[in-house]
Amino acid sequence: MSNSAYIPLEKLSDEAKKLYNDLKAKAPDGKLSELAPKDKMTIPQQMMPVREPSARARQMEEVALGYTQEQAMVEAARCLQCKNQPCVEGCPVSVPIPNFIHAVADGDFKKAVDTIKTANLLPAICGRVCPQEKQCQGHCTVGKALKAPEKAVSIGRLERFVADWERNNNKQTVPTVAKPTGKKVAVIGSGPAGLTVAADVRRAGHEVTVFEAFHKTGGVMVYGIPEFRLPKSIVAKEVEMLKEMGVEFKTNYLVGRTSTLLQLLKENGFDAAFIGTGAGLPKFMDIEGENLIGVFSANEYLTRANLMKAYEKDKADTPLYEAKNVVVVGGGNVAMDAARMAYRLGADKVSIVYRRTRTEMPARKEEVEHAEEEGVEFRFLENPEAILGDENGKVRGVKLLSYELGEPDASGRRSPVAIKGSEHEISCDAVIVALGNSSNPLMARTTPGLEVNNRGNIIVDENAKTSFPAVWAGGDIVLGAATVILAMGEGRKAAAGINKYLAEK
Repeated sequence: MSNSAYIPLEKLSDEAKKLYNDLKAKAPDGKLSELAPKDKMTIPQQMMPVREPSARARQMEEVALGYTQEQAMVEAARCLQCKNQPCVEGCPVSVPIPNFIHAVADGDFKKAVDTIKTANLLPAICGRVCPQEKQCQGHCTVGKALKAPEKAVSIGRLERFVADWERNNNKQTVPTVAKPTGKKVAVIGSGPAGLTVAADVRRAGHEVTVFEAFHKTGGVMVYGIPEFRLPKSIVAKEVEMLKEMGVEFKTNYLVGRTSTLLQLLKENGFDAAFIGTGAGLPKFMDIEGENLIGVFSANEYLTRANLMKAYEKDKADTPLYEAKNVVVVGGGNVAMDAARMAYRLGADKVSIVYRRTRTEMPARKEEVEHAEEEGVEFRFLENPEAILGDENGKVRGVKLLSYELGEPDASGRRSPVAIKGSEHEISCDAVIVALGNSSNPLMARTTPGLEVNNRGNIIVDENAKTSFPAVWAGGDIVLGAATVILAMGEGRKAAAGINKYLAEK
């Protein structure tokens, strides 16, 4: 589905109200969930209301505005309530998707969000940033029946709607915690994997302490994902819920520096630990000019803006490199975030350089469309060969090489092949490298006996158990740079392993 043709919220809302009333009149007892399958298949997919592109490109407020109540109920009515539930199969944490959508269609939003939270305590976050089109929605029968995967039931948007409804109406309930077991668990890292483990282990009655290297909790959800895609107040609210469950948080605590993992466990009497430190070591291109002033990793660039609020120029003391013509290298969600952030930090022109075509881009289609709407220029089939500097050592441009697509590589994507003699230059005054991250080696270097692979990722077994006694790991530190929901799925697996271990112990 494309939002490329901007439609104001008021128009979308009015259309949804009329459709809702028409469907309610047709539905048995007025329940949209009871509509006949043939009627469900005729309901148009509901577009997500968004802010006007030219205005939002200079604002930090969230771009997507969320469904109205009528939109949510109409969209939920599209679900066929399949007996085999293929969407659940596509969800890394196995949310009971048809059950929660059935409740949305009937207007029971509290039941819907409580259903989600049996498997996922972070629905407001997952509803915003998970690649549902590649997971639950990719398995949706409606999308397959229409021969249009992009028209699957909008599961993520419905998840976001009910989570926001619960928060905005103060309907949140603290999950039940079992009787104290006397066991203590350390969770290292407060990203999506760490928070998931903290919740599941705490629910089992164990004491949980989360250690976070930064001064704020939330991990990549706070330092990596921009405010305009995931408001930080939402992440803070989820952390607050864990605190109400009895989870303790210690910030500014870098395991491997403040203390080693072994010291942490021994000195504090922990019975088990989970490592969820993410993949925070940025990759570079190893080309001439990468040490010039004005070259940034996307990690640094986004952390300055997201965690340290560099965009609040009149309030924040965070150093900010003023750039008017920015080039971003990469084709993933992080590249989209960095490019869109550049406009919000004052750039006049932003270009994304990607060595394949739009078809091969790993970024979510919606994020690509939002970037394009906001004025980001895409330069496909090009890649930097060198970054060019002026006499003061500052970036003045990039030398690019043109490419064509050859045979598919191991991942199935067609490999880019350089075209000889196609070198050309473009001007810019900043370059942001968004080519992914690898694992920070600190934990492995300071923990003898903790096995890692040749990429630095911690090696775990089928239960997320590491080679180190009583220590589990999950998320990007195991998977490499992945997604929030995949990290959460690994966290749930690890938490189950920890709870089983402590129960047996």
